[in-house]
Amino acid sequence: MCGFAGFLTVGSWMHDEIAPSLLARMTNPIMHRGPDSCGYWHDADSGIALGHRRLAVVELSPAGSQPMQSHCGRYVVAFNGEIYNHLNLRYDLGDTPWRGHSDTETLLAGFSAWGIRTTIERCIGMFAIAVWDKSKCVLTLARDRIGEKPLYYGWQGQGEDACLLFGSELTALKAHPAFAANINRDALALYMRHAAIAAPHSIYQDIYKLPQGCLLSVSLGAREPKIEQYWSLPNVAERGVATPFIGSATEAVDALEILLKSAVHQQMMADVPLGAFLSGGVDSSVVVALMQEQSSRPIKTFTIGFNEKDYNEAVYAKTVAQHLGTDHTELYVTPKQALDTIPKLPTLYSEPFSDSSQIPTFLVSQLARQHVTVSLSGDAGDELFAGYNRYVQGQRRWNTVSRIPISLRRILAARILAISPSRWNMLLDPLQPILPLTLRMANIGEKLHKAAGVLDSRTIDELYLGLVSHWEPERVVLGATEPVTYLRGASLPLTGLDEVQRMMALDGITYLPDDILAKVDRAAMGVSLETRVPFLDHRVVEFAWSIPQALKLRDGKSKWILREVLYRHVPKSLIERPKMGFGVPIDSWLRGPLRDWAENLISESRLKQQGFFDPAPIRQKWAEHLSGKRNWQYHLWDVLMFQAWLDEQT
Repeated sequence: MCGFAGFLTVGSWMHDEIAPSLLARMTNPIMHRGPDSCGYWHDADSGIALGHRRLAVVELSPAGSQPMQSHCGRYVVAFNGEIYNHLNLRYDLGDTPWRGHSDTETLLAGFSAWGIRTTIERCIGMFAIAVWDKSKCVLTLARDRIGEKPLYYGWQGQGEDACLLFGSELTALKAHPAFAANINRDALALYMRHAAIAAPHSIYQDIYKLPQGCLLSVSLGAREPKIEQYWSLPNVAERGVATPFIGSATEAVDALEILLKSAVHQQMMADVPLGAFLSGGVDSSVVVALMQEQSSRPIKTFTIGFNEKDYNEAVYAKTVAQHLGTDHTELYVTPKQALDTIPKLPTLYSEPFSDSSQIPTFLVSQLARQHVTVSLSGDAGDELFAGYNRYVQGQRRWNTVSRIPISLRRILAARILAISPSRWNMLLDPLQPILPLTLRMANIGEKLHKAAGVLDSRTIDELYLGLVSHWEPERVVLGATEPVTYLRGASLPLTGLDEVQRMMALDGITYLPDDILAKVDRAAMGVSLETRVPFLDHRVVEFAWSIPQALKLRDGKSKWILREVLYRHVPKSLIERPKMGFGVPIDSWLRGPLRDWAENLISESRLKQQGFFDPAPIRQKWAEHLSGKRNWQYHLWDVLMFQAWLDEQT
């Protein structure tokens, strides 16, 4: 795992005495992505400069150093990620003279033999790639199929000094003198709705994220970037639903287990210590069980716990670890340890990001990095196997509320919102033990409030948008026009998908890459830890979409088929419990130890002076939250994380 940065220009930045120092200036801020070594390469005549920071995971010798040139001399690459099947690709490449055993060298040999797109289509892995073709003087940027690895780019500067800047993080691009740093209010609107900024947008004007599954080509002779998609999740979803797996349920479970075991085996490839995150839930337990089955020694597993029972899964992780025989490490986090993380977040994420599970994600990454360099993760199981409560509940809610006149729905919503979430929890928690497992849930009051907020939906798409939205941006962001997205204004056909499958697909192309994967990548790389996600092996993704929905949601159970794989390794009694999530008690912290910090960031005078937000709705929510009348933790955290990020920019 690594980080890179570079620029393309004919201007003065390319002089031999300037370019290397600029590359160092750009790559130093991302040293955490690659603390082991650095490398720079530029060609003043062609106008290209590449810089790289290396975290050595496979091929620890200098034979794995980057930027790396191909044997034929045509290509130069800076690469972040892992190609898990690179040994298979080497076999297919035949009698190539190898200098070492890095996947970077394998990529270059593939580019020389098959071309860039064909090579990438043959790769199983996670990656962001910048490759310069000396023969054509063309720069190609590539991002993996699902978007595990980040890649930013954009033209900055004017005239002869105009530069195409690109790199793994915004902090690298910002270090270049041409970077303008003009905040994009439209992207801010997206952030306020979803707690993250969706690709292709970024918080800065004229700086973009390359969408997942895409290649971008650009040259000094053709400066408008040309983007082509080499893999499409919507197409995969449509094809899978149209041509489903036709075997029995047992055969489907067998096939899934074989695929997952293969993915896990490939992702255990490393020349450094390796482990896994373990929450004790279905997804991480599957990954750890399949790792342990294929390991001759106990797998190192890591979890963090909180003393607040509504946020603590450590006890469940421990029982799973004991059953599987892993070398388990747990850390119970004090409020002070969690709170001490908050000042690091604006720098860690480099643009506004406010999924509050960023805090425990960073802490578990920090814990794991004390013991290993690589950690496998159970992310993406929910999106692939219908694990989120909103899938089933959204469909049930729509089937129920669509029969009720909208005027009555609005009255019902007002009644629900009149009672605070904490009060709802107090009233309904005693009833949970007598409810079916499928109806039990943590923080039921929060979920009732969320449901009330979407009772006036006119279609299930509107209901889904409400479920995944925080603010209505036009009510709070000044001077912004919310961009069209797949969730709002540019709907995908997703032909043949039912309501739940449509939600799953939309999550797979929006929430998963823009929130979940960004959260994990920045948190882990912030402590120089490589994370790998076996569920995102594209063979697993494609098979998952061919599995009939009745094998995902069955007998009132979500992720039925994945559970069946797990129960071959772990007793059902260790797993069956309400879904908890991975969070921290932001709501109480904002009324307690974070109150002064928050008040300073969202004071009315400060908000007015900065001019990004209308202070009135923010101050209203703050007052209601402090009084305990409402729990606005997510809305307030959105504002606070932007304000904290903005502070870091000055």
